[in-house]
Amino acid sequence: MSEGQPPLKASLEAILLVVDEPVSEMTLAQLLEEPVARITAALAELAGEYRAQGRGFDLRKIAGGWRYYTSEACAPVVERFVTEGQQARITQAALEALAVVAYRQPVSRARVSAIRGVNSDGVMRTLTLRGLIEEAGQDPESQALLHRTTAYFLERLGLNSLEELPELAPYLPDEITDIEDMPV
Repeated sequence: MSEGQPPLKASLEAILLVVDEPVSEMTLAQLLEEPVARITAALAELAGEYRAQGRGFDLRKIAGGWRYYTSEACAPVVERFVTEGQQARITQAALEALAVVAYRQPVSRARVSAIRGVNSDGVMRTLTLRGLIEEAGQDPESQALLHRTTAYFLERLGLNSLEELPELAPYLPDEITDIEDMPV
């Protein structure tokens, strides 16, 4: 720490208060000109201190980075404050399309529509506008735009990576043996 610079934990707290998405340890280390190991240790200490103090917020590592979140105990109070009765819930159709993208990515809108059995253009636009999915290039054969889930999707689900998605097989009807064999 150089002369006149705030302590490491204070600097981390200040940065994390203004971020709108998780920040990686590497980014924080570069910004603060500190070794990654020191940043990692300081973040873990801060997270432990907040938990031990029973704060209304947590410091968590989600989607490859660190960010403040409302503590589980305070989530209902904050939700009531933020929503004031106006729920911005995802529709069943959007949830179905999001599940297809999450498990089959990268995937085209046509493929999502084929799997769902209905046109999915509208819900795909909604999911894109909400930042849950994004374009992921083009299919080399059909030139169709491909879509994938975003880091925001992982953050909203509290996952670090797609590998943490639950297995899909237990939720499929018995007569479907392999989702890969489903007609397009």
